[in-house]
Amino acid sequence: MNYCYLTLLYLSFLSLPIHSQTQDTLVDVGGYKMHFKIIKGKGTPILFESGAGNDGAIWDNILEKIHKVTGTTLITYDRSGFGQSEVNPNLINESDFGIENGMKELETGLTKLGYDDELILVPHSYGGFYTTLYASRHPEKVKYVVRIDANLVDVYTDDVLEIMAQQPAPPKTPETLGNYYLVKTYPETVKLLREVKFPASVPVIDIISPINRGYPDKYWTLIKKVHKDFVNAETNRVEIIAEGSGHYIFQDNPALIINTIIKVYAETIEENSRLELYEKALDNAIELSIETKVNNRSEQDLNALGYTFLANDELDKALEIFKLTTWLFPDSFNVYDSYGEALLKANRKEEAIEMYKKSIALNPENEHGKKVLLQLKQ
Repeated sequence: MNYCYLTLLYLSFLSLPIHSQTQDTLVDVGGYKMHFKIIKGKGTPILFESGAGNDGAIWDNILEKIHKVTGTTLITYDRSGFGQSEVNPNLINESDFGIENGMKELETGLTKLGYDDELILVPHSYGGFYTTLYASRHPEKVKYVVRIDANLVDVYTDDVLEIMAQQPAPPKTPETLGNYYLVKTYPETVKLLREVKFPASVPVIDIISPINRGYPDKYWTLIKKVHKDFVNAETNRVEIIAEGSGHYIFQDNPALIINTIIKVYAETIEENSRLELYEKALDNAIELSIETKVNNRSEQDLNALGYTFLANDELDKALEIFKLTTWLFPDSFNVYDSYGEALLKANRKEEAIEMYKKSIALNPENEHGKKVLLQLKQ
């Protein structure tokens, strides 16, 4: 079979233009306007929360690929003072521009746009604070949260706040008002969030970067512990470590984020529709992996997707994924090991033996492969 030819067919099909309806709009939230970008669709909408210093445009590189598979509504927005969003001219005190005001603006905008019912939330960095506050206020509306290196308040100890207070604030100019008020109200935001409990009923995938961004060792240890404690607090929370990715995981490893969001969205739809979505997800994973073939992370993403299908007893899909991975990454012993495991589940023993032989040839220290191969030969 000519896999290169099949790949070209896949890419020709997947690169067709997407006729999604995008709404780029300014919404009056009380005498001033906030900017929202909405890719319209059907199903549970997904709301993206940007980090500090960023506006909604930070998500543009992954939106169309998610929409292509899910077909659901995707929402990004600029917080007050960022991007195209205005600042409330009626507020006087700096403390009035804190996260509670920001949440009120967001809720007003979503209501006016008609998206104040069920949501999937995807926060990055500082956006984790917004998601925690929103989920605590509307636990019945939040169907799932995919956190991307997102803030947890226990990281911000009194010592940390004291250090932050010693740093100069951004200049107070029309172009930097968003950042200025964010920095000025950060201590109040932390103190408020310390009193807010993330609802136990909301399932979470917590994706974190393992790369220390210059923090002292003691503080970096605290960050990792806080994330572990958050995940371990409830059985409906899962941790994913984005190996090799920095803070902006959705830029360093878009395939991981896109496929995770698709997987989460699948949990919100009926089983028949879910099977159809998985077929689209398979095509999407192939396209993403070919785009990022030079990066070993796409190998890990595909391998993880294969094992997801395997765990769900979708053996045919798992076999297709693992087979594709051996073609894309022929020098990786691990992909042959995984494909051999799937072939064994399919009772294709002779083919499995060949895969394990290839795996061991590439890595003579593959003890797992040698053990399985010995068992198969016996």
